[in-house]
Amino acid sequence: MGASLTTDLLLTRPAGKPPNTAYRWGEEVSQLEPVIVGLAAHFHDSACCVLVGGRLAAAAQEERFTRVKHDSSLPRNAFRWCLANAGLTIADVDCIAWYEDPVAKLDRQLWMGLPQVPPAAPPFLFRLDAARPARELRELLGWDGRIEFVPHHVAHAASAFDFSGFRDAAILTVDAVGEWTTTSYGRGHELGIDLFEEVEFPHSLGLFYSAITSYLGFDVNDAEYKVMGLAPYGRPQYVDQMRMLVENVPGGRFRLDLEYFDFLGGARMFSDALCALFGRPPREPESELDAFTRDIARSAQVVLEEILLAKAAWLHEQVGSPRLCMAGGVALNCVANGRILREGPFEELFVQPAASDAGAALGAATITHRRMTGAAPPVERLAHVFLGPAYSGDEIRAVLRGSGVTTQVFPDQAALCDHVAERLACGEVIGWFRGAMEFGPRALGARSILADPRNPAMRDRVNAFVKKREGFRPFAPAVIAERAGEHFDLDHDAPFMLETCQVRSALDLPAITHVDGSARPQTVEAGANPGFHALLRAFERRTGCPILLNTSFNLRGEPIVCTPIDALLCFVRSDLDCLVLEDTVIDRRDVPPAWIEAFRDTPARRTGVSHTVYTLL
Repeated sequence: MGASLTTDLLLTRPAGKPPNTAYRWGEEVSQLEPVIVGLAAHFHDSACCVLVGGRLAAAAQEERFTRVKHDSSLPRNAFRWCLANAGLTIADVDCIAWYEDPVAKLDRQLWMGLPQVPPAAPPFLFRLDAARPARELRELLGWDGRIEFVPHHVAHAASAFDFSGFRDAAILTVDAVGEWTTTSYGRGHELGIDLFEEVEFPHSLGLFYSAITSYLGFDVNDAEYKVMGLAPYGRPQYVDQMRMLVENVPGGRFRLDLEYFDFLGGARMFSDALCALFGRPPREPESELDAFTRDIARSAQVVLEEILLAKAAWLHEQVGSPRLCMAGGVALNCVANGRILREGPFEELFVQPAASDAGAALGAATITHRRMTGAAPPVERLAHVFLGPAYSGDEIRAVLRGSGVTTQVFPDQAALCDHVAERLACGEVIGWFRGAMEFGPRALGARSILADPRNPAMRDRVNAFVKKREGFRPFAPAVIAERAGEHFDLDHDAPFMLETCQVRSALDLPAITHVDGSARPQTVEAGANPGFHALLRAFERRTGCPILLNTSFNLRGEPIVCTPIDALLCFVRSDLDCLVLEDTVIDRRDVPPAWIEAFRDTPARRTGVSHTVYTLL
């Protein structure tokens, strides 16, 4: 249709096109641009995104709104916010894409049987319902239109490939379990995504690592990253025993020895045989982290990396592309990612920043875009994940009006960055709340806690008094992108904190350098986050250091802050020196004592799901 078209033609649906589809016309040609909502829920990390014409318009996780970490409920709050942010209503939506196949999932659930845990089945029976997703979309969201179900690992694969900017790539997805699949191998190309090999439940690298997480006294499906962070403190003393737990089979497969696992029964992740194998009972939560605990963590990490490197090499043989895309919860193991890129056969690696189930909402949406249009989404690399709520300076001041809190307002960004950089250089710890909230598990300069990486006392202070968490936990550095190669063994952009590398800076950076000399850097481009980049530049001008310690703005056990009220509460309950809310700065000494007294001991809200066993039903 080469003739110019006017908006009057919006009233006429082109012949042969499906009903309930939105059309937007350009000046010269027509283009099908469906509005698709992608949803993930009912397992963990529920999330929503909106895709318009194949481009991401908004994305957010439900936990940020409800303040329930890893919230698995239908993301009603995220759904409403994403539509509003995109300037849409539910009437504008053409299709909702769901991130798994409920019938196939039920098949696996029934194969497992009901959990043998008092009070037995009742708390879990409502999960055994393949009609639940569609019913809740109708009843809780009021949706009466088209629903597309996308197999879980297909959604993971698309979430990585479709946002990588690659025109062809190998694809590796690794998690605990989808419907039946736990690992999949495939290729992405201009015509679509082909998954040609998989490993099926109960054989799962994600469940192997979660079982060790539970054995070490950490929360399952939450604290696996603690095992990764603890591993460099230990020695690989138990690698042979770990290899008995999971066998690396030639080709794309591997096998768990189920004698050592108990997640099928629903009571716990590991069996008594695993305890006997290691010669110790499981560690009590919050007890001392002794040498044995550290050695088990190191050994598990070594075996995970061995298998992932072997499978990446096999996948490269099958596909031949120099590019690799990864997704699934295991793809958040940034230590393994770094080794895959450095030591594996691939030249380029893209890991979905929201690699767990939250990001699968994106892949469900792009697969549905293909189904509805017959075309792939635009080939564009995901430049940033600042896709959530943002607040203007006026909105911030409206929140603070009448509070009695003394504030400083900096309408000029340069003046604000100079002020904050000076405070950071003087050893203060800053809560930084500016711009749109990040999508995914990493704080990338919109909802961050910041400190001077050169200060040897800063790591312990932020862990103990600000974040209120374990002292062994490492912190990531945010670095001006054009300076990264001077300080880290990194020759490419790493904007999402998804790989580790060695620190090679002439500066002493004890607060962000892990015990093995590594770090998990975030490279910051001015175009992706101009305010954060300006702060790094201001800090560099004062100190000669283009790097800041950057950790998520939350306390232990809580989601990253979303709203100004969330940030204020976290500020009051922590040991932060000052809080930046857009253009407004609040000093700790100006916080009313009554606020500190009222909120000091407020407990973190936690999900009601068990943290001792993975929620497989």
